[in-house]
Amino acid sequence: MPAFRISATVALAATVIAPVAAYAEYPERDIRVIVPWGAGGGTDGIVRKITNLAEGEIGDASMYVENIEGGVSATGIGQVMSARPDGYTIGALTYDSIVTVPYQGMLPTYSMDKLKLIARITSEPDAIIVDANSDYASLQDLLDAAKESPGQIRVAVQNLGGRVHLTLLQFQELTGTEFKIVSYPGGAAPQKEAILSDEVDVALTSLGDFANLIDDGTVKGLVEFSTAKNPTYDVPTAQDVGVDLQNGSFIVFAAPADTPEEAITALESAYQAAYESDEFQDWVAEIGVTPNWLGTGEVTEWADETAQNLFSEMDALEQDGAGTK
Repeated sequence: MPAFRISATVALAATVIAPVAAYAEYPERDIRVIVPWGAGGGTDGIVRKITNLAEGEIGDASMYVENIEGGVSATGIGQVMSARPDGYTIGALTYDSIVTVPYQGMLPTYSMDKLKLIARITSEPDAIIVDANSDYASLQDLLDAAKESPGQIRVAVQNLGGRVHLTLLQFQELTGTEFKIVSYPGGAAPQKEAILSDEVDVALTSLGDFANLIDDGTVKGLVEFSTAKNPTYDVPTAQDVGVDLQNGSFIVFAAPADTPEEAITALESAYQAAYESDEFQDWVAEIGVTPNWLGTGEVTEWADETAQNLFSEMDALEQDGAGTK
């Protein structure tokens, strides 16, 4: 009997230790990185750039980006939530993934508790962007025109109820203006097309989303909703023009909850090395994106606090009759 107990104990130990030892080899196959927005937008470009650099830091495995649009990012992030928690499927969350979808209860199965956040890599203020030949040479020009013709100036946002829609609602309330809101779901790419085709007069998103059009002189920024000056583009901040409003997007990488810590650590390390590389830092400076790192130990608390603060702001707008639901 004692001999049987020893053998059983050894066998049990072997079954427990073997998977841990095997997992130390992570990664052993390709890693899927889901972008919940369309190809060609700002999020897509940033994720592809940093993932390409991270791939060189994580061993022999390939990292490939897949665009899965829909549901204001809920479709793609929902796939991350339901993926096997083994470190081989991760996703890039944006503002809508952390704020809009949970606040509006858009998908019953969607819960942030189903994710393990890995790191935040960017933090981008929203901005008002117009055609370079627009009659609006300054934010004051735009405000004057909006007050003269309420509801006539067409502003491109992304998804109704999303981040930039909230920013515009707050902007209207603070400035006593009213715009004609035109929604272009699917990220910044449709907004670019709307500006270029003169379907709208103004776009509201980050400067980074329109970087190529700013660089070639096609469009210009009138204001960035931040208190810190953009290091790349000479655009007034909201503080400069006396508007008390700060809002914007960010990119956070996440894996399914219960993903082994070995995988999370490896992914965080690879993305941090990519983030700190001269190539990435020089690239984001060129395209007007603000790099802003938070690692695994800090990003979850930051995301929770950000969401709760914005939920409170949206509740206040609901009570005032200018809701986002």
